[in-house]
Amino acid sequence: MSTPDIPLFDIAAWRAAGLAERAGLAARLDRAMQDSGFFLVSGHGIDDSLKERIREASRAFFALPDSIKDAYGTGVGGRGWIARGREANAYYGEVGDAATADLKETFTLGRDDPGGDPAWFMPNVWPAEVPTLQEPVTAYAEQVQDLYRELLEVLAVALGLDPGYFVERTRNAPHTFNINRYPALSVTGAPVEGQFRVGPHTDWGILTILDRQQGYGGLQVQTSDGEWADAPYVPGAFTVNIADLLARWTGDRWRSTRHRVLPPSDADPNEELISLIVFCESDMDREVEPLAPPIGGGTAYPPVLAGDYYREREAAASVG
Repeated sequence: MSTPDIPLFDIAAWRAAGLAERAGLAARLDRAMQDSGFFLVSGHGIDDSLKERIREASRAFFALPDSIKDAYGTGVGGRGWIARGREANAYYGEVGDAATADLKETFTLGRDDPGGDPAWFMPNVWPAEVPTLQEPVTAYAEQVQDLYRELLEVLAVALGLDPGYFVERTRNAPHTFNINRYPALSVTGAPVEGQFRVGPHTDWGILTILDRQQGYGGLQVQTSDGEWADAPYVPGAFTVNIADLLARWTGDRWRSTRHRVLPPSDADPNEELISLIVFCESDMDREVEPLAPPIGGGTAYPPVLAGDYYREREAAASVG
């Protein structure tokens, strides 16, 4: 099995670097995006205490009876609570199988923009039973969105584009924020064959910025030869991956790589993990067309409206 190239990128070093050094750092990411589509980001400066406060408040929400959480219920693509069994992630072109629905529940939010298109900027839902959730989520989301814009500049430099190329094309994105609870084996019972905490899939947008907890039921990345490898974990570092629309934008120069979250393990039947996932998107009215070679990789995808692509993927992942 090949080992995926998933480097640790120190964004603090990028901030301090001159033009020549930045070119070298960006080139290193370019190689990784062609191989694995994944990298880790350290030196970001985002407050760890925010993440812990979000996890503490979200545990209180997830511990509520389903009869209470139902008041905040939504489907894939909405904002609120997505119950376990309502989502079955799948690879592009496939439809999720309800029989192997993801072993997770999700509280999902997004960027506030009262003047934005209501199809994408629905009001966030804040559970009255957990008043401590809104403040750290709002602060954390804003900081991650700032990091996203900075990473877009790095990736534009890696392609030899103006640093603001992607930033200018993603200013009005809704930035979906999922808090995923992966319950313990003692809660879910034994998974059926082919069932995961999150099934094998690719992400849909531009970048995904993930803060995850280490555990037996962890993240795996599919290698270029089709095998599965554990994703590296560095405390305090974000796991970042290229998503479908950016891969498409680069004409497959960069990979949107299949990944999955393993089912709960009998090695620790009480292991419960909570992941904080910001799906960083483009403007939903943006037409995405591959960059021409030599910048792009040469795959001639037809232009696609970002919002149309998202609706297609949402429908494929929805159960019920």
